This record gives sequence, C-alpha cells and structure tokens, in this order.
Amino acid sequence: MARIRKAVSYRRIERPYTRISKFNELSYVRGRPVSKVVHYNMGDLKSKFEYSLFLKSKADLQIRDSAIESARQTSNRFLEEKLGKNGYRATIRLYPHHVLRENPLASGAGADRMSTGMARSFGKPIGVAAQIRKGKVMFQVDVNKANLEVAKRALMRASYKLPCACLIEVQENKAQNVA
Repeated sequence: MARIRKAVSYRRIERPYTRISKFNELSYVRGRPVSKVVHYNMGDLKSKFEYSLFLKSKADLQIRDSAIESARQTSNRFLEEKLGKNGYRATIRLYPHHVLRENPLASGAGADRMSTGMARSFGKPIGVAAQIRKGKVMFQVDVNKANLEVAKRALMRASYKLPCACLIEVQENKAQNVA
C-alpha cells in the first residue's frame, strides 16, 4: 500500500514553490493539491474579548496542512466543549502556500525500469505546507478573563499536534470596549 512520505523529510525550510496563476501557462506549479485546512475562523466572530492568547513557533520550519488541521480540530473541540460556541474566538494565522514535491525513486530488483533517476528530478506535487519563521503567530484564541486557563490548555493541545516547540503568549486587549 502506498503511503505519504514522513513529514520529517519536508520539515526543513526550502525555497518557496508557490507560483500559481489563473492562466495555466504562467503557473510554475502544475496541479496544486488542495489544502486540508477547513476553517480559519471559529467561535464567536462578532464579540469583543478581554484577552488574546497566541501560539508562537520557537523554530524555523515547514508545517504540513494535515498537522495544521489536526491542531485546529483538537483545540476547537476542546474550546467548544468547555466554553460553548459563543465563549471564544479562535483564528488560524498561517496558510499552507508552499507546494511539496516528491521524486519517487525505487530500490531493489528491477528498479531501473521504474525510475528516471535524476534525469527528471523535479518531482510531482504531493501536498502543501506553511513556511514558519521563529516567533510567528500560528494560532490565536480570544477569551474573557474567566476562561484564560481553558484557552491555554486548548493551545497546549494544539501544540502537541505540531512538529515544533511552541510558546503561548497572553495579551490583554485594552484599547477595545469590552461588552
């Protein structure tokens, strides 16, 4: 059974491969895979909240769309269980633009008949990833003071699904009139 290659092979940041145009001849990327991230804004989008919590990266790396979606599902499910649909606002602050490629090389007996080796080594698009720099905000959760600990636990759960060490930062929203 064919499987996708391990994410560790795509974790290191490489040159961005993102040129996509509505005119096919101007696209460098042929057949960009669809992102698995379903929602970028969740919870109560209209209310103002007292505090914002940020999940930041401690390293430069690439994160696949499946890891982002997994972290989103975990944190959103936890927040919805504890606070209901109107007790928070969660936002994903990154987008997987970078197209990942794979040049499959066969090994073993008869491998010379399947592969072209390095003759056409560019590879086929197999997925997408977000390129993250150290200190980049990946997830944001807005809550009121009573729910700060719940939001911290939700962001910790999201960080377990991501392939990097993360930092949670809390900021008070002073400029807004909180209802």
